[in-house]
Amino acid sequence: MLVPIRSSCWTSDRAPRRLGHVVDREKAQTPEDLTRLFVERSNAGDARGVAELYEPDAVMAYPPGEVTVGRAAIEALWASVLAHRPRFTPEPPLPTLLSGDLALTSTPPSDGAGARAQVARRQPDGTWLRVLDQPEFRRP
Repeated sequence: MLVPIRSSCWTSDRAPRRLGHVVDREKAQTPEDLTRLFVERSNAGDARGVAELYEPDAVMAYPPGEVTVGRAAIEALWASVLAHRPRFTPEPPLPTLLSGDLALTSTPPSDGAGARAQVARRQPDGTWLRVLDQPEFRRP
């Protein structure tokens, strides 16, 4: 459980540990961990932590109708979004489709409109990062 302390500092059993100026954050051990970590970091206002869930050259189809490319651009996007302090709630994942080092993950939004889908890749250390992210699909 995540417990906000103040805007720039938070604790939990999975909170990042500060090592000097470097933050040691939990890594996704499974593709499904990425969604949980996204919710935790977003609700903590941690744009850098959210961006670290993506590969350096990841592509995100957001904002609607646009594409955001690269971890730095994804971090800037989330810094802007998270400045408004939105609250994210966990959404139950649909079954993950695995093929070698690739995984397709998805969740239905809690409002029932559309879907969300991400492609993640297993990293050399066995952890997972997002490569492609389509956070909003709307029904035609």
